[in-house]
Amino acid sequence: MTNFTIHNVATAPEGSKKMLEGTKKQMGMVPNLLAVLAESPNTLQAYQQLHQLFLDSSFDAEELTVVWQTINVEHDCTYCVPAHTAIAHSMNVDPMLTEALRNKEAMPTVKLQALQDATLSIVRNRGKILEEELESFYAVGYGQQQVLEIILGLSQKVISNYTNHVAKTQVDQVFKKFAW
Repeated sequence: MTNFTIHNVATAPEGSKKMLEGTKKQMGMVPNLLAVLAESPNTLQAYQQLHQLFLDSSFDAEELTVVWQTINVEHDCTYCVPAHTAIAHSMNVDPMLTEALRNKEAMPTVKLQALQDATLSIVRNRGKILEEELESFYAVGYGQQQVLEIILGLSQKVISNYTNHVAKTQVDQVFKKFAW
């Protein structure tokens, strides 16, 4: 079996060096996921851009966490669940919400439950969400923009979750306390 390279700034392909430098400067480290993605500068760039675009979406910190973790748990990503638990903590998301997501429990509000239900339907049915599911989603105050933003978040998570499955990415030490 071939192991995927865990790059650092020195070993990364030229097209990935600046992105890894920026990450290291911002976070004080290069997470293993980004170190793996660095093998393909375009994939690393796409992941980072999708991440920023999703952060800039209409969703608040709780809603971002619901979409990310719902997808991570559904995809059984043992790297991203702990990483996004740490991210949720850094965004001051209630730990009870993150635990409910990690444990596939009900959401604390009708609106967050509708967001999780719509996200799961889109993931499980490859985008073929039923009209009545959309109506339930819209009934709690979401709209077409948020449907498209779930798909944006899913696009980001497909890159990370699938990469972590293929590369068997090891959870970084900083995320290990949130192991799942």
